[in-house]
Amino acid sequence: MSIDKQTIGRLGESAACEYLIKNGLKIIARNFRTPHGEIDIIALDKERLIFLEVKTRSSNQFGNPEDAVDETKASHMIDSAEYYLQTTEQEDVDWQLDVIAVKLNHKLRRAGITRYENAVSDE
Repeated sequence: MSIDKQTIGRLGESAACEYLIKNGLKIIARNFRTPHGEIDIIALDKERLIFLEVKTRSSNQFGNPEDAVDETKASHMIDSAEYYLQTTEQEDVDWQLDVIAVKLNHKLRRAGITRYENAVSDE
């Protein structure tokens, strides 16, 4: 059974949204496109906007999901978040960049989710 990366990514993003909602966050947007890349999930945690990058793996062949967020990806995340804040005129709002690692088992069911808060810093 060969599943394409987009399907695995969509499964991971849906699992991440369920996890966030269950933990009290409100989903504001999914797959928000910017000139710097796509923001997988934008959520609201009380008064703070959370920009989330979701990384999903169905095996350990390429390492842990969170390992895929390198310096280049982190830079794109910062630029994308700042673009969103500017275009929605929310530049004074409190915000952070998180990474959610989703592991799927061999049947593509959620095997584990880990949220790394403030995983990327704009400083």
